[in-house]
Amino acid sequence: MVSVLRLRRALRFFVVLPIVLLAGCGDFFPPINGGGSSSGSDIVYVANASSTSVTAYAMSTGALVAVSGSPYTLSFTPTAIAVTPANTFVYVAGSGVVYVYSIGTGGVLTAANNGAAVANGNVVSMDISPDGKWLFTLDADGTTIEEYSINTSTGILTAASGALYTFGAGTTPVPKAIKVAPNGNYVIVALGTAGEIVYGFNTSTGAMSESQRLSAPGSTSDNAIAMDKNTAYLFIARSGNSAGLGVYTIGTGGALTIVSGSPFATSGQSTSVVVDNTATYVYVGNQGDGTISGFTIGTGGALTALSGSPYSAGKTMTALAADSTGKYILAAANGGSPDLGMYAFDSSTAGRIYTVSSTTTAYGPVAVAVTH
Repeated sequence: MVSVLRLRRALRFFVVLPIVLLAGCGDFFPPINGGGSSSGSDIVYVANASSTSVTAYAMSTGALVAVSGSPYTLSFTPTAIAVTPANTFVYVAGSGVVYVYSIGTGGVLTAANNGAAVANGNVVSMDISPDGKWLFTLDADGTTIEEYSINTSTGILTAASGALYTFGAGTTPVPKAIKVAPNGNYVIVALGTAGEIVYGFNTSTGAMSESQRLSAPGSTSDNAIAMDKNTAYLFIARSGNSAGLGVYTIGTGGALTIVSGSPFATSGQSTSVVVDNTATYVYVGNQGDGTISGFTIGTGGALTALSGSPYSAGKTMTALAADSTGKYILAAANGGSPDLGMYAFDSSTAGRIYTVSSTTTAYGPVAVAVTH
């Protein structure tokens, strides 16, 4: 068992790269315009590596409609993106830095913090606690998680007490994903061939302590994780010898117990996973063949493949997301058209999804985040 290092990291930026948010004419960094989308619809934000940009689309009409000013140009290559639960800020990480943007009317983004970075670190994944008080980043160095408290008025981050957590000697992780449990009690990281680490989390104090390690099967990479809204199950997208969707029950203290039949078969090289907002269905993005595998979540976490699964999707799948209304699943792919697909649920066949809108802009999406 590895001790938690209680270190405080001051946020000092000796070199700050400027961000260009092309949201219209006027000041280079327009003032924060209050925050909080009043568009009346979910917005999906997409971090694009090829074009070093963030694109934003509204979904209220049943189609992907570009938000005013989108795409927003960045001065760095993004790797991760996250939206606060109150839909006030978007955090974008990449090239050793983290920047914050306020969300305005219609989902429009404006550079916050006077356009300066709010944190540093080579981030591969990040997530925000359900109460919006804490942001966690998983570093590409393969050894650390960093924790920050969020100023909910300005979006500025401050390194939390005991902010730096390491995985310990003898561990050879390949960092993939970090997720905060919907109930706020756990933080779980996926570390490729090194499996998962579960941390107990106190959202009042920000304290985090390791509670369990889950080994990945031999010659298997755990690439992405998701939990249902009830924090009852952990879903792991896997590739390699034990490819498919691993399913575990989440017990007292975050204890993980494998569900009978796990891993459940997908169509190959699963690299992303999302649970719909009813906790009834789970979907897996398969990078190998550009498909989405869908399952019904049954008693005890047992899965049953959905009718028509796997569903055709974009080439080289990179990320999945679900909108808060429960109407759509979003799928990003950076290997060609479409870059971003929006899928609706077939009313005649439970859980089955079909494409209702897509973009073909070839921006190279690597991560997506949807308003809550």
